[in-house]
Amino acid sequence: MEIVYLTKERYEELQKELDELKTGGRRQVADRLKQAKELGDLSENSEYQEAREEQSRLEQKIAQLDELLRHSSIIKKSSGVDSVRIGSKVKVQKNKETAVYTIVGSNEADPSNGFISNTSPIGRSLLGKKTGDVAVFVTPKGEISCRILGIE
Repeated sequence: MEIVYLTKERYEELQKELDELKTGGRRQVADRLKQAKELGDLSENSEYQEAREEQSRLEQKIAQLDELLRHSSIIKKSSGVDSVRIGSKVKVQKNKETAVYTIVGSNEADPSNGFISNTSPIGRSLLGKKTGDVAVFVTPKGEISCRILGIE
């Protein structure tokens, strides 16, 4: 698995979710399994089968979150940066419009709120650029260029 870039806040949210699934989630599934076993014959017990499937889904989710967190790197925010990198807030001008984007890992991308992935076409084109540089990227509608007005 490749490195996943996360903000500190997102990392903590995922860690909290993982802890809850490992404790409360497993406890709930164990209780369901216990109740289903008490109903008798397990071969024809739909409640037991459903509880086993829920347990399987829970364990898959735990494994996914655990893997994600083990391969994550927390984005460090620093001031005085002169080139765009993951975690940078970038003010750009496309045509006559200005926009502000924050470069984040693909797991946190939310373009409608200005959070773009470092692996998206615009994100990749902005990485490494400095104020005044022009970034060019390809979209389904064609090639677009934007000038970097500022970096935080």
